[in-house]
Amino acid sequence: MQETVIELLEGNADHAEQFQSRFGDVQDSQHPDAVTVCCSDSRVLQDAMWNNDEPGHVFTCSNIGNRVVQRTDAGEVVSGDVLYPIAHTGTDTAVVVGHTGCGAVTATYDALTDGLSDSPGIEHCIDLLAPRLESGVEELPDGLDRDEAINRLVEYNVDRQVELLRESDDVPDDTTVVGVVYDFQDVYGDRRGEVHVVNVGGERDAETLRDAHPEIDSRIARLWEY
Repeated sequence: MQETVIELLEGNADHAEQFQSRFGDVQDSQHPDAVTVCCSDSRVLQDAMWNNDEPGHVFTCSNIGNRVVQRTDAGEVVSGDVLYPIAHTGTDTAVVVGHTGCGAVTATYDALTDGLSDSPGIEHCIDLLAPRLESGVEELPDGLDRDEAINRLVEYNVDRQVELLRESDDVPDDTTVVGVVYDFQDVYGDRRGEVHVVNVGGERDAETLRDAHPEIDSRIARLWEY
């Protein structure tokens, strides 16, 4: 057996030993408090970022670019993996999690600015991001280097995904929708792995958010007020 698989199974053995007695309350159903939509980048520790080790607490979805939209015969809709807990398990909080240095945002930026292409599966994902990011690329301030541009577009992408959830008829109006950025590159500060709130319910002005949510004012930060 390939060594990586052996290492994964050894890690799972430790996990199973630790969690043997922790699934009793969720054997027959789940009622997660939140659904998170994360980028599937291997550096984004999707449960660990919340210090979560409770089965049934967080319904975690992931894809490249932390997208909430999929294409169907009926057109573009909120992705079923995001919508399921909202529609069927009583979940009333959705968190869109972008991250610094996002490869999907970078690939979309390259496609929009240089016409670069990729394999069909990746192209499909980029095609879902590009219409949302195109106006952001056009609005980028002059004088930014490439990394600065990408990290501003990460915020812009989170804003667009929050917007899609809030505007969908399938998502109840009383659903709390929050956009955050996971930073492991010292972009927002020097605490690697910290999550920074950039959008709450469509509001993205940092000062307004701090006034409205003083209990988390130190965790609210934006790179780009556009």
